[in-house]
Amino acid sequence: MSRAKLKKEGDTPGGLKEEISDFKQRRIREEASHLFYQHGYEGATIDAIARRLDVTKPFIYAHYKNKSELLFDICRTGIALSLEAMDLATGSDRSPGERLRLLVERVLRIIIDYQEYIVVYVREEKNLDQAQARQLREHRSLFDHRLAAMLKEGHASGEFVIHDPVLTATTIGGMMTWVSLWYSPGGKRTELEILSHVMSMIEAVVRGHREPEIVGEQRRRAS
Repeated sequence: MSRAKLKKEGDTPGGLKEEISDFKQRRIREEASHLFYQHGYEGATIDAIARRLDVTKPFIYAHYKNKSELLFDICRTGIALSLEAMDLATGSDRSPGERLRLLVERVLRIIIDYQEYIVVYVREEKNLDQAQARQLREHRSLFDHRLAAMLKEGHASGEFVIHDPVLTATTIGGMMTWVSLWYSPGGKRTELEILSHVMSMIEAVVRGHREPEIVGEQRRRAS
């Protein structure tokens, strides 16, 4: 397990020594993420990360025992922040629809702000230690099931039309994650346009009136 811990917004600040350590860990993650994103996990080295930071390798090893631990810390960032966003959304007394919009907006902001981290996770999950990969999958499953519970509540209140809450939650998660693979900072679509478009697509999913028919070859396979 990485020694670096993500700080939650509003946490009581620690001493100066802890703040400096957190800053150093964040800078190491940032530069490692750039290199993993550009060259792949196998193509990036601790030496290269140290050169980007203009530090020695022992400086990095003081915070991460190896490159694998550093990869894990990068990969867990997106899901850890998304679970915090889930806490904020589910902790409010708003309607399920309002909570869903709040959650989607926050998670999409995380995906845009930490795009390289998310892409590194998608690409490099295969290089994680088995126990680390399993832990992240469990956290993703937790997010999906909490979202499914929100969808189920919205269905019960008549706000949503959901046939399979868990499958729908997984689909929504995939729609949001996919943004990280095609979003281009400074591209033709603004962040607001992307947020609005993805939210409208998710609204269409949760407010649909019936499941699509299976036709042709798909119907024969299903029968």
